[in-house]
Amino acid sequence: MDLRIFTEPQQGASYDTLLGVAKAAEDLGFDAFFRSDHYLRMGSGDGLPGPTDAWITLAGLARETKRIRLGTLMTAGTFRLPGVLAVQVAQVDQMSGGRVELGLGAGWFEEEHKAYGIPFPAERMARLEEQLAIVTGLWATEPGAVFDYAGRHYQVENSPALPKPAQAKVPVLIGGHGARRTPRLAARYADEFNMPFASVADSRRQFARVREAAAEAGRAAQELVYSNALVVCVGKNDAEVARRAAAIGRDVDELKANGLAGSPAEVVEKIGTYGAIGSSRIYLQVLDLDDLDHLELISAQVLARLG
Repeated sequence: MDLRIFTEPQQGASYDTLLGVAKAAEDLGFDAFFRSDHYLRMGSGDGLPGPTDAWITLAGLARETKRIRLGTLMTAGTFRLPGVLAVQVAQVDQMSGGRVELGLGAGWFEEEHKAYGIPFPAERMARLEEQLAIVTGLWATEPGAVFDYAGRHYQVENSPALPKPAQAKVPVLIGGHGARRTPRLAARYADEFNMPFASVADSRRQFARVREAAAEAGRAAQELVYSNALVVCVGKNDAEVARRAAAIGRDVDELKANGLAGSPAEVVEKIGTYGAIGSSRIYLQVLDLDDLDHLELISAQVLARLG
């Protein structure tokens, strides 16, 4: 089971804070550092010092880390034109020496679009499908050839399809709860399918849909990695769990029901229930980015037991 650190910087985090978390994650043996792609805080609070851009952040981290993989859960398709996104991700992949992964979603948080003057179009899933075709098509085009795409929402003409990523294939992540279109897109374009903030039962159901869609597309279901994203709150004792839950404004019982919370043994056991349905990677949503002792505890008493 791979454990990855997943952050929500729109809730309030500077680049230096994210750098500290990424370096700690790397030093402590976690597989990757991922971040959300949002420009507006959700819920109460001021979100200070304000949002940071996902791909600018990852570009900086690419030069300041050595081993850990870097990516997004999920880049909002509404924020970037597909050709520009392909250039950005390829460049950050080069800067990292081939450690980037692209999670790409349709975009959903209308308020942040209004707050920063970003269009919030209808038919976002249709746009996402075209974006996936263009981004992966540009990367797959042989050097010296050109790429063309004639879609309803996007058109690409005579593109040199440059630059290329450092990796021969940048892993693409698709995720979500949609029953039909999401599995179909994952089967066609994804290297990994991620189920965010879902129970074991719901994850099992959605993984089955993705496996079925892969078979219908003529693809082996085991070619995809299946993963989950879950909020994490671990403590050496009940008091420490309660303190960490209070720091992120959550109830312990709710966290135990819907996330990974409790003692290291409890969390290891619950992770095992996700592993039993085929999940081989967990994105640990860390909400208190100043609590690096939390990462140390997870590394020493959860990651070590799973390793």
